[in-house]
Amino acid sequence: MKRTLIIGTRGSELALWQANFVKDSLAKAGITAELKIIKTQGDRILNLSFDKLEGKGFFTKELEEELLAGTIDLAVHSHKDLPTDNPPGLIIAAVSEREDPSELLLILKDCVDVHQKLSVKFGAIVGTSSNRRKAQLLAYRPDLEIEDLRGNVPTRINKLRDEEYDAIMIAKAGVSRLGIDLSEFHVEELTPNEIIPAPAQGVLAIQIRESDTELFEALQILNHPHVAEELAVERTVLKLFGGGCHLPLGCYCRRDEGTFQVFTSKADEGDEFPDRLFLQSADATGLAEKVVSYFDKTRKLPESVFISRELSEQSYFKKALEKHNILIDARSLIRTVPVITKLDPYILKHIDCIFFSSKNAVEYFFHLEPMLPKDVKFGVMGAGSEEMLRRKGHFSDYTGVGIDPMEVAAEFAAQANGTTVLFPVAEESLKSIQKGLSADTKIIDLPVYETVLEEDVQESNAEVMVFTSPSNVDAYFVNNLLDPYQKVIAIGKSTGKKLEEMGVNNYILPFSPDEVGLAEAVFGL
Repeated sequence: MKRTLIIGTRGSELALWQANFVKDSLAKAGITAELKIIKTQGDRILNLSFDKLEGKGFFTKELEEELLAGTIDLAVHSHKDLPTDNPPGLIIAAVSEREDPSELLLILKDCVDVHQKLSVKFGAIVGTSSNRRKAQLLAYRPDLEIEDLRGNVPTRINKLRDEEYDAIMIAKAGVSRLGIDLSEFHVEELTPNEIIPAPAQGVLAIQIRESDTELFEALQILNHPHVAEELAVERTVLKLFGGGCHLPLGCYCRRDEGTFQVFTSKADEGDEFPDRLFLQSADATGLAEKVVSYFDKTRKLPESVFISRELSEQSYFKKALEKHNILIDARSLIRTVPVITKLDPYILKHIDCIFFSSKNAVEYFFHLEPMLPKDVKFGVMGAGSEEMLRRKGHFSDYTGVGIDPMEVAAEFAAQANGTTVLFPVAEESLKSIQKGLSADTKIIDLPVYETVLEEDVQESNAEVMVFTSPSNVDAYFVNNLLDPYQKVIAIGKSTGKKLEEMGVNNYILPFSPDEVGLAEAVFGL
């Protein structure tokens, strides 16, 4: 391409980074370009929340007008700012690779409480103007006080630095692109299945005139079709829900070994407990429409659910079901008892890492009041074990996500191989994680509790039966069978295998083996 291209961009530090990224990428292909800074309505309006700006054109309208007028050749946008429909005459010619769409919770160090979920102190003031973030944060931590936060990325961080808030929530992508040093804060990184991001979060969109076919072809070197296919699902969900409205909507689509996985969170208001859904499909066709159909308020949900676990008043699972007036029969079918009362301090002397596969393992291990090595690291299986470890005053260095212990073992092995790892376990532990470690890893199994089945377990007539461990399956099926109408959810693969031993092959596995995953599974029935 012989002509010098003019790239339209907003003037914020992040927008300029994005525009220069495109400019430099074009230069590598021998295409010269220069920037033109354009101020948008979103830069002038400082009294509206981002939910009412994102996807409504407040950050894009003026750039699009200059494109149509021919004063610029292409515009670089944060894709999440774009309306779901292009103005007539304009198209998206290319989308970037996706930056990590995780969220960061930045916390002033004197406001950290590791015993609390998300590590921010009870009743903390958290800054965000996103109803999507607000709804999901309050679902985890209803004690938090959420206050509006506006400004570009450095401005928002400076407001935290000036102690206007105890913590703020911000997209990881912007921080990563600007290379901002966050060492003065405590940083909690929340993955896209913990806090579901905005549709198209972390992706750049390059917009051009539809008639400029030469430029379209030149820009294909920057285009990532696999990202575009995933974004099409997210943005169709957004469009079907009203396209850029202030609804607290998060939607994230990714491909895992050829399968599309879609995580969605939606509430009607920012302070309402959100409904969450996880769906997967081999084909993206019609997937967005299917997602939206699950949020139809006329859809019939189960009337009753049994879960083989006691639930606290603050239980995420309990609140998610009670929102829809679903009756809950929550009772454990097992008891756990300690098998040792004193710990030999020599066991811990040369330990590099301690791995917990369950909340019970954390609880019974710390009952022994261990004297831990100074630099010991921790690994856990699932969010429940991580939360229990926090309550004991420690952070996890590795958290296994997902329902397959062998996949978690393979990930953990990358960090643990060649070290000495202590596994506090149940006496009847399957030792799945241990089996995935290499021969040069020293494994020390420490039975700290055993499971006892309750006698004369009463059957449940609930429509949905949720089993949270293999032992609970054993206890239930001693005297009871399933009725044909009952649907079954197993918290993980080991629980599922135990159900299969009992002749139950038609069960559902949630994406994550925690209460959020279980709530998603019930909502997705």
